[in-house]
Amino acid sequence: MNFNDRLIDLRRKRSLSQEQLGYELGVSRQTVSKWELGQSYPDFQRLVLLSDYYGIGLDELVRGIDVGDVRALNESDKQISSIYADVKRGKEAVLRAWRAFLVVGGVVLALFALVVIYGVSQGSLFAG
Repeated sequence: MNFNDRLIDLRRKRSLSQEQLGYELGVSRQTVSKWELGQSYPDFQRLVLLSDYYGIGLDELVRGIDVGDVRALNESDKQISSIYADVKRGKEAVLRAWRAFLVVGGVVLALFALVVIYGVSQGSLFAG
């Protein structure tokens, strides 16, 4: 039996919902669902809480976990974090460019207004 199936089996033997187990462990129902689907794994603290909660040894709980799967999930989490960081940097760059555009546009508009005011005050702006 693999790890996620073991979690499902243990939870069902206690007639718990994912939400109830999540409450006991201080995580969301979605987190428990991801563990049971094999989309992520509990951190070490949660593994200890799970083994204590079910009254089984940590080695019995984690037996059958494929370390390669854990490494692959960690690597994909790093890649996702990297993508989010890139998007954040891109948004910040766009914001800086937009601010620079507004400043330059404001300066150009102010200079144009000064030229118009000067021309009107000298009476030469509309002189024919």
